[in-house]
Amino acid sequence: MKDILQRRRPTPTIQTMKMATLISLPTILLFALGLTAGGQANAQLILRASHQFPGSTGDVRDEMIRIIAREAEAADVGLTIRVYPGQSLYKAIDQWSALVRGRLDIALMPLDYASGRHPEFSATLMPGLVKNHEHAGRLNESPFMDDIKAIINAEGARVLADTWLAGGFTSSEKCILSPEDVQGQVIRAAGPAFERMMVGAGASITSMPSSEIYTAMQTGVLDAASTSSASFVTFRLHEHSVCLTAPGDFGLWFMYEPVLIGERTWSRLNSDQQAALLAAGQIAEDYFFEQAQLLDQQLEEVFAEAGVEVVRMTQEHTEAWRAIAVETSYKVFAEEVPGGAELIEKALAVE
Repeated sequence: MKDILQRRRPTPTIQTMKMATLISLPTILLFALGLTAGGQANAQLILRASHQFPGSTGDVRDEMIRIIAREAEAADVGLTIRVYPGQSLYKAIDQWSALVRGRLDIALMPLDYASGRHPEFSATLMPGLVKNHEHAGRLNESPFMDDIKAIINAEGARVLADTWLAGGFTSSEKCILSPEDVQGQVIRAAGPAFERMMVGAGASITSMPSSEIYTAMQTGVLDAASTSSASFVTFRLHEHSVCLTAPGDFGLWFMYEPVLIGERTWSRLNSDQQAALLAAGQIAEDYFFEQAQLLDQQLEEVFAEAGVEVVRMTQEHTEAWRAIAVETSYKVFAEEVPGGAELIEKALAVE
């Protein structure tokens, strides 16, 4: 009887084999993709974030990126962000190109660094355009910034966090307050708009990222430099300075330095991952706004403790500089950049 039953056991047909295969394939795919029965992804998507500033040394810009990384991972949406500080992945001036081409996922960078490709971005480092930190915050919600972000988006990136940094001047020769003070000095002026103004005041220009100022001042390539409060401290520029012009209430120097994500990377993310990054970016932005004025205070303290003279511009000093900027930086921007005059007008309209 046993032999008879064994002989009568149905032989699998081609149709039943196909059905078995169809039933098993999704299960195989679930395991291969690291999915659970509920459809949640276990596998982590790894994103790379780059910036030019020292890592894990207290620099607030490095901390911004690390806040985004921590918050995104804590959201448990399958994201891991690896941070590459100090130009260890890309040079500062190469980040924009890498970002929009999909070779880099996230970057924190002065937007003006991309002004060679998109001259409109020079408006985000225009002399005298931003008055103070509160004014910068209002500028973020203005038609001016709407236009800037529209260009960013059209060229293949988007903003995760807005940041504006105040800045000033330092010199190994003498204090810089009025335009006459830069005559004969070789200065790093941070972007084409400031460079035109400085040339108009009688200075000579040498261009470089802020991360290279220290060596240039140490070796005598530069006599003076303008950069952000954070970079003055991070790059220890007090070691080669005799006088610092701090931001103060009538600062001339403000720079837009956002956290950006490439559009190619953004399009690969699901809605939960996108929402997590936007939330993380807002937390990082809020953190930075709180730190911004503290940076200016820390700047003055560090330089004063090092024996460097600390001065601030008066309203008269700032107006003298702005008069030169109107005839140089503003004029060239309005004449040579498509829509440049309108951008300047929109920025100046923000009270």
